[in-house]
Amino acid sequence: MKLTLKIWRQENATAEGKMVDYPVDGIDGDMSFLEMLDILNEQLVEKGEDTVEFDHDCREGICGSCSLQINGEPHGPDKLIATCQLHMRSFKDGDTIYIEPFRAKAFPVIKDLIVDRTAFDRIQQAWGYVSVNTSGNTVDANTIPIEKEKADESFNAATCIGCGACVAACKNASAMLFTSAKVSQYALLPQGRVEATERVQAMVRQMDEEGFGNCSNTGACEIECPKGISLENIARMNREYLAASVKG
Repeated sequence: MKLTLKIWRQENATAEGKMVDYPVDGIDGDMSFLEMLDILNEQLVEKGEDTVEFDHDCREGICGSCSLQINGEPHGPDKLIATCQLHMRSFKDGDTIYIEPFRAKAFPVIKDLIVDRTAFDRIQQAWGYVSVNTSGNTVDANTIPIEKEKADESFNAATCIGCGACVAACKNASAMLFTSAKVSQYALLPQGRVEATERVQAMVRQMDEEGFGNCSNTGACEIECPKGISLENIARMNREYLAASVKG
C-alpha cells in the first residue's frame, strides 16, 4: 500500500507548526497505525532527518497515550478503539492521511503530535479517589452489598482511559465526559458516597480552572470515545453538582 501522510510538525510549544508531506510505501493492511508511523520514522532516520514525535505506551488500547487526530477524527475512522488499535486495512492504496495532535487550549502541543494532557491528572488529583482509613479499623469493602446494576455502571465509567478524545471531538473542548466518568465511578458506590459532595465540587472546579469549555450536549464525545463512555455520566455529574451546591 502506498500512502501520502500529511503530518503536523512543531518543534516545541512556542514554535509555529505546519503540515509536512511524507510519502510511504510498502504498508501492509495488517499493520497497526503506529507501526506505520514506526516505518516512516525508520525511513527518516536513514535519511538523517528528525523523526515524527508521537506518544504511545501499551499499544493495547489501555493507557490512552496514543491519541492522534486522523483525518479530522480522534483515533481515526473506526469506532470504540484507540489509535494503537487502528489497522491500516481501514485505508486504501493511494489515500492521503492527515495526522494531527489533539487540539485544545488545555492540551498544549509539546512537540509534533504529542500534547500535554496533565490537565486530566490535575482533575483526578483534585478528588478523583476515595480516602483510605488507615486507623486500623478498616472495613472490608467486599462486605458492603452493591446492586449489580450500580456496580456495572460504575465499572463502565471506570473504563475511561483518559485519552482526551472527548475533548478533541467537542466543539467547545469540554472535559465533561472525562470528569463525569471519574465522578460517576465513585458516586455509584457506597464507598464513594461519603465524600461525594466534596469530590464533585473539587473536580468540576479544577476542570474549569484548566480552561476546558462547557458541555452543550452535542454528543460527539460519546461517539468518539474509544471506550464508549455514556453521556449519562454527564447528567449524573450535573445532578451530583447541583445537590452539592444546595447542601452548601
